[in-house]
Amino acid sequence: MYEPIPGDIMFRSLKDQGAIIMAANARMTRGVARGIFRAAQDLDAPVMFEIARSECDQNGGYTGMKPADYARQIQIAADEVKFDIWALHADHITVKKGTPEDITNTKELIDLQVQAGFTSFAIDASHLFNFKGGNLREELALNIEVTTELAKHIKNKMGDKSFGLEVEVGEIGKEGDKGKVVTTPDEAVTFIKALNENGIEPDVLAIANGTIHGNVYDDKGNQVEQVGIDLEQTMNVARALREMGSHVRIAQHGITGTPRELINTMFPKGDIIKGNVATFWQNIVLDIVKVYDPDFYKEMWDWTIKTYGPKNPGKSEGLVFGKNVKNAIGNFYMRFQNLEFEAVDTIEALTYAEARTFFKAFGATGTACIVRDAME
Repeated sequence: MYEPIPGDIMFRSLKDQGAIIMAANARMTRGVARGIFRAAQDLDAPVMFEIARSECDQNGGYTGMKPADYARQIQIAADEVKFDIWALHADHITVKKGTPEDITNTKELIDLQVQAGFTSFAIDASHLFNFKGGNLREELALNIEVTTELAKHIKNKMGDKSFGLEVEVGEIGKEGDKGKVVTTPDEAVTFIKALNENGIEPDVLAIANGTIHGNVYDDKGNQVEQVGIDLEQTMNVARALREMGSHVRIAQHGITGTPRELINTMFPKGDIIKGNVATFWQNIVLDIVKVYDPDFYKEMWDWTIKTYGPKNPGKSEGLVFGKNVKNAIGNFYMRFQNLEFEAVDTIEALTYAEARTFFKAFGATGTACIVRDAME
């Protein structure tokens, strides 16, 4: 079996190589995972496969999959393609309340992820921010406390196995009084220093820097490019972390819709070590289903509009569908798993081509061998 490798080996061996590791979300069909693995193999590029708590938890999330289900699908694809340098990442293990019940439930999810073979984890307690004022340490206190507790729980459950650890400061996509919340260098340094003092050594820090998750639409429901990333602030945060002597690099969330030429020429590779690409692959699947099985596509459309239209009065159907169709995945799970061969084959072919373009833009081509050497 071509089993997932520890995420920390991948992060630390590539942190100064000027490359970004693609973290791909293959939440819909086996064709997506196979296409990405084939591209990774042909370009010798490391890759992470991730899925978030909202999509895949004890109850199945909105995809209808539990951690073992997702892990099994990715493992099968890795074995079919025979690719070795990949990690399985539990993205956005989100804690929004921080109550004892919330923490206990989160630990139960982590236990299932560890049992399923995940080799990298992203603790997201960024919602736990004290906006009432005080110094930064006080504002971040609950995030620090919860992140520390969950990181120690992961370490205990993983035993002597190493793993990748991502943490988050600054709620991605959150709107404040002055626009989108943006993580400051002081916040990043204060957060990482506090975690280090608590014995936690993250590999990657997710920050808020102007992006949002998923597709971006205009008022009429037309998808538009996502170009709001604050690259200057991203570099300022990365510089502050380097100056404190930290090996922590940046995880860039919300890449779907970002022009690849911008990624290729403008992204600070080396500062950004991990790039999340999730909804992009969903878009490919839906575009193919629209052609190969229009009746299925219409069922999804009707279900989404019926379910979410009343919750979004005044919004166009295109916008309602685009923002909420992900929630139809679990409802139509078996339909996606049983798409006709030609549709799946086409999804795989398109995914393969697009993944090659991402690996090239990320500067990841030919870097899997560096990870192999580090493992030896």
